[in-house]
Amino acid sequence: MADNDWKKRLGVVYSTDPDFTYTENTAEEPETPEPSAQKLTVTIDRRNRGGKQVTLVSGFVGSEEDLAALGRTLKVKCGVGGSAKNGEITIQGDFRDKVTALLTDMGYKAKRGN
Repeated sequence: MADNDWKKRLGVVYSTDPDFTYTENTAEEPETPEPSAQKLTVTIDRRNRGGKQVTLVSGFVGSEEDLAALGRTLKVKCGVGGSAKNGEITIQGDFRDKVTALLTDMGYKAKRGN
């Protein structure tokens, strides 16, 4: 049943070759470098958020699982909610100083922006 998933093959032209097998192009996630090799920027953002402030951690390079794990750790340490996607960690509230200190304690090269 998994071999016959037509949604993955949208846009593929029909082939009359009986020996044709469809192969997917899967993009590999980049390998996560060690924390000391990452340069993270901690900023505050108020745009398009209804006047609420959020702390943004940007510049993360690596897999989505590692990004989610780091975001989860920061959210637990700050005691607030947030999200981690597209290489950015969003933490609700103004926690620039605390997040910068936590990241430097973890071994990341973090600097505080604006």
